[in-house]
Amino acid sequence: MTLESAVGEAAIEANLKQFLLVLSVSLSVATLPQAISWFRQIPYTLLLVIAGLGLAILDVRLVNLSPELILAIFLPPLLFEAAWNLKWSNLKRDLFPICLYAVLGVLISIVGVAFGLNQIAGVPLTTALLVGASLSATDPVSVTALFRELGVDKRLSTLMEGESLFNDGMAVVAFSFLVGLPLGTKELAVQPVLIELVTVVGIGLAVGSLIGFGISYLTQRFDLPLVEQSLTLVSAYGTYIIAEELGGSGVIGVVTTGLILGNFGSRIGMNPRTRVIVSEFWEFIAFFVNSIVFLLIGDQLRFSSLADNLGIIAVTIIGMVFARLVSVYGLGFFSNTVAKSNIGLAEQTILWWGGLRGSVSIALALSVPTMLGEREELIYTVFGVVLFTLLVQGLTTKPLLEKLNLLGDQPLRQEYLQLVAHQSALKRVLRYLDDVDERPGLDQEFCRYQETLIRGELKQFEEKIDKLQDEYPRLQTFASEQLKDELLAVEANTYAEFVQSGRLNQELAPLLQEVLEEKD
Repeated sequence: MTLESAVGEAAIEANLKQFLLVLSVSLSVATLPQAISWFRQIPYTLLLVIAGLGLAILDVRLVNLSPELILAIFLPPLLFEAAWNLKWSNLKRDLFPICLYAVLGVLISIVGVAFGLNQIAGVPLTTALLVGASLSATDPVSVTALFRELGVDKRLSTLMEGESLFNDGMAVVAFSFLVGLPLGTKELAVQPVLIELVTVVGIGLAVGSLIGFGISYLTQRFDLPLVEQSLTLVSAYGTYIIAEELGGSGVIGVVTTGLILGNFGSRIGMNPRTRVIVSEFWEFIAFFVNSIVFLLIGDQLRFSSLADNLGIIAVTIIGMVFARLVSVYGLGFFSNTVAKSNIGLAEQTILWWGGLRGSVSIALALSVPTMLGEREELIYTVFGVVLFTLLVQGLTTKPLLEKLNLLGDQPLRQEYLQLVAHQSALKRVLRYLDDVDERPGLDQEFCRYQETLIRGELKQFEEKIDKLQDEYPRLQTFASEQLKDELLAVEANTYAEFVQSGRLNQELAPLLQEVLEEKD
C-alpha cells in the first residue's frame, strides 16, 4: 500500500511539473509581443510552435497523453469558447454560405487531399481519408486575432469563425467514422454514412440544446458569478461526454451549448459583470489549451521523421490548397447566385488563403489509435502541413489584406474611442462633484477650482473629438454603430434584470434589433 502511495505521489508530482512548465512557457511566449514589438509580426500560435521546437532540441518533453484522451481534453474548451463569443445576429446573416463551407467544404477537402495522397503518393486510401479529415478542420485563431488588430470588416471575421466552428464539428464526425475503416469497424457506403451522420448530429444537437437551455434557465435563479462560471466549464465537458456516451457527436453538442449560453443564457441569466468574468475566464482557458496544443506540435516533432515524409507533406499541401480553392470560390459563387450573399472575390481570397490548420487538426491526428500501422506517418504529415499553414499562409495574410485593400481603420477607431472614454469619465467626475459640493466641511472654493480644471480638460477632449470627426467623416458611421450596440445591450440587460428580480417569468424577445435593422 505504501509503495502504491509513493508511486501515485510521484506521478502527481511529475504531472504537476509538466503542467507548470507548459504554463510558464506559454506565459513567456505571450509576453514576447508586448515586450518586443518585432514579435508582433509573428502569429502567437507560430511563436508557440517555435518554442516547442526549442524544447524538442533541448530534449525537454512536456506532456504524454493517451490518444483516447486527447479529443476529450482539448476539443470541448476550444469549441465552447469559440461558440460562446460568436454572435447569433452576425452568424444568422451569413448562415447559408457558412453551412455550405462547413459541410460541402469539408467533403471537398477530404476528397481533394485523399485523392492526391492515394493517386500520387501511393498512400493507402483509408489513411489518405484520415489525413484529409484531420486537415479539413480550419483554425483561424491567428488570422482572426490579426483581423481584430487591423480592424478588418466584422463580416469577414464572422464568415471565417462561423465556418471554422461548424466545420470542426463536421470534420470530427467524418474523422470518427473514417477512423473505423482501417480497423474494420465501419463500412464505406452511402446508406451507413448518412444514417450515422443523422444520428450523431441529431443526438449532439439534442444534448447540447437540453443542457444549454437548462443551464440558461437555472442561472436565472441566482447571481453567483463563480458558480455560473463553473457551470459553463461543467457544461462544456459534460455535454461532450454525455453526447459521446449516447452515440452522438460531442463536438456538435458543445458547439450547440456554447451558442445557446453565449447568445441566450448569458443574457437572461447573467448580469453584465458576470458575463465579463465568464468571457475572461474562457479567454484564458482557450489561450492555455491552444498553448498546450501548439507547443505539442513543436515538442513532439522529430526532424528526421519530418524529413522522411517531405514528399507526402508536399503532395498533401498541394491537394489541401487546391481543394480549399475549389470549395471557397465554387461554393462562394453558388451562395452569391442562390442566396445573394454578396461575398466579394477579395473576401473569398482571404477565406481561401487564411484557412489555416491548427489545434483541432493536431488533436485529431494525435487521437489516432496506436494499433493503426500508418499512425506515425499520418501524424507527421498533419504536423508538416500545419507548420506550412502557420509559417507561409499565416505570415503572408497581412500583406495579402493590404494588397486587396481590406485593411480596416482600427488604430483610428481606437484613438477615437480613447478620447470618448476620457470625455465620458470626466463628465462622470463632474456629476459626482455636483453631488458632493454641499458636503459639510468641504471648501467651496476648492470644489469650484477642481470643477474649472476638469471642465478645461473636458473642453480639450471635445475639441480633439470634433477635429477627428471633421478629418475622418467615416468615424460618424462608426460612432452610430457603437451607439446602436450600446442601445441593444441596455435593452437586453434590462430584460435580464426583470427576470432575475422575479418580475418576469421569461426573457422578452428583443424589440430594438428588428426596429433598428428596418430603419437602416
